[in-house]
Amino acid sequence: MKVVIVGGVAGGATAAARLRRLDEQAEIVMVERTGYVSYANCGLPYYVGDVITDKRKLTLQSPKSFRERFDIDVRVCQEVIGINRAAKTVLVRNLEDGSEYEESYDSLILSPGAKAVKPDLPGIEDRRILTLRTVEDTFAMKQRADELAEQGRTRAVVIGGGFIGLEAAENLLERGFDVTLLQRGNHVMPTLDYDMACEVHAYAREHGLDLRLNQSVNGFVADEDSDELAVTTAAGDEYHAPLVVLAIGVTPDTRLAEEAGLELGIKKSIVVDKHMRTSDPAIFAVGDAVQVKNFVTGDDALISLAGPANKQGRIAADVICGRDSSFDGSQGSSVLKLFGMTIAATGLTESAAQRAGIACDKAVTSSPSHATYYPGASNMTVKTVFEPESGRILGAQIVGFERVDKRIDVLATAIRARMTAADLEELDLAYAPPYSSAKDPVNMAGFVIENVRTGLVAQHHWNDVARLQQEGAQLLDVRTEGEFARGHIEGAVNIPLDELRGRVKELDPERTVYVNCHSGLRSYVACRMLAGHGLACSNLSGGYRFYALVQNDAAFDETPTHPCGVPIS
Repeated sequence: MKVVIVGGVAGGATAAARLRRLDEQAEIVMVERTGYVSYANCGLPYYVGDVITDKRKLTLQSPKSFRERFDIDVRVCQEVIGINRAAKTVLVRNLEDGSEYEESYDSLILSPGAKAVKPDLPGIEDRRILTLRTVEDTFAMKQRADELAEQGRTRAVVIGGGFIGLEAAENLLERGFDVTLLQRGNHVMPTLDYDMACEVHAYAREHGLDLRLNQSVNGFVADEDSDELAVTTAAGDEYHAPLVVLAIGVTPDTRLAEEAGLELGIKKSIVVDKHMRTSDPAIFAVGDAVQVKNFVTGDDALISLAGPANKQGRIAADVICGRDSSFDGSQGSSVLKLFGMTIAATGLTESAAQRAGIACDKAVTSSPSHATYYPGASNMTVKTVFEPESGRILGAQIVGFERVDKRIDVLATAIRARMTAADLEELDLAYAPPYSSAKDPVNMAGFVIENVRTGLVAQHHWNDVARLQQEGAQLLDVRTEGEFARGHIEGAVNIPLDELRGRVKELDPERTVYVNCHSGLRSYVACRMLAGHGLACSNLSGGYRFYALVQNDAAFDETPTHPCGVPIS
C-alpha cells in the first residue's frame, strides 16, 4: 500500500504517524510546500513576542526525525500542483529548482490547510503588510519587528480581532510596540457573543491596546520616505505604522481539489463523509480545508482548529488501514490567552443558535475560580446557552483568569454527551479550596438554569433594561447603600436585601418587580422572598456587574467579591 499525503502540518502529520503505527510495510510519502512539518501554528505569535525564543521549539518533528522514527519519505519545499484521479498520480514541483515529477498513490490524503484572507484592496501587496500563518511568515514578522525595535520605530496596526489578531497584538505590545487593532464588527472574538466580548474590550484597553471597533479597512497608502503605511478606513480615518499585521481570517486552500473535480462545499471547502473520504473514494481530506458537521446543530460548517484537524488525520489513517473510524463533527472548543486573561468557548453562541433557528435561552453567572477564603481567587464570567424546553446545553463562553480552561472542558464534555442543566447540577467535580468551590462554577450554571426552567425565578437580561426603563417598570436594587452609590441602573430604587422583608410594602404588588444585585445571587434570594409575599419578580441575569461591563464599558475586575459585592481581601 502506498499513501501520498499533501501537507505536513496538523492533520497531515498526524495521519502519517498513525499510518505508520498501523502498517509497518506501507509506503508513505508526505509532501509539504514549506520548509517545515508538524509545526505548531498556535505558537507562532509567541515567537514574534519573544515568549518562545528558540525557533526549534516551534516544530514538533523535523523532516529528519520523521524519516528516522517513522520511516516516512518527507519532502519539504515541494508542492503538489495537480492530481490525475484516473491514473492515481500527483504532479509534484520542487520549489527549489523548479523541476517536476509524478508520484503514484493507492490512497491520497489532502491536508492543504487554509490560507490567510487577503482582500482585493488598494496597496494590499505592500511589503509592510504581513500575515501570520506559516513558520516562514513568523520569521519574516519577527525580523521586521526586531529591525523596527532597533530603530525605535515601534508602531504597529493589526487588522482583525480573532485569535491571530489578538495574539499578534498582545505579543507586539509585550515587546514595547504601540498597537492599534482595527476590527470591522462591533466586537472581537467571533467565538463570543457581543456581551461577553465587552469584558475583553475593557481588559485589552487597560493593557494598552488601542482597540477600534466598527472600522472597515478600505486600502493602504505607502509613504516610502517614512517607510510607513497609512491604513485607511471607510469612515475616513487613517492609521500610520511601519508594520501592519493582516489577520482577518482564513479560507480553505482547495485549488488542488477544485481542479481535480472533487465535490466542494462552503467557501469551496472539500466535502467529505464521516470517514473523511472525498467524492473520490481513493482520496481523503482533513484539516482546515474540509467541510464538517457542527456537532450541536448537525449543519455543515467550517471549523479551523488544530484539535479537530488532528482527529481527522487519525481517522483517515484508520479507514485507509481498514479500521472502522468516523468523525462525528466538531463543536469548536477553543481557548485564548490575552495578557493575564483567559477567553474560552465551546458549542453555540447565543447569536449562532438564533441564526440556526434553535430556541435558546442563556444564563450568566459570576463565580470565583476557587474557594474565596483561600488566597488568590479571581472572578470568571460564565455564559451558558441552553434549550429552554429540555435544558440541553448548547454552548458556553467563559471569560476570566484562573482555571477557565478546566470549566470550559467540562462544559465541552457535557455538550458532547448531550447533557442538560439538571446533569450539570449533579456533576461530581473535584473540590479542594485551592482549586474550586464546593459549588463549582459549572454546578452553579446548572443551578441557575434549572431555577429558571422550573419556574423558581423569572429572569431578564442586560439588553432588556432600556425597554423596561422606557416602560416605567418597577426596578429594584438590593445591594448595599454603598454599592448603590458607586453606580446603579437609572430609575432603580435601593432596598438592601437584609431590609427587604420589613420594607416590602414600599413596592407596588400589582406590578412586576425587576430585581438586580451585584452578580445575581442576592437578587435571586430577593425574588424568592418577594414571591413568598405574593409579588411577581424577575432577576437580572449576571447582575449589575455584567450590565455595567456591557453598557458602560466598565473595566473587568478580577477580584472576587462576597455576595454583598465587597471585595475579598
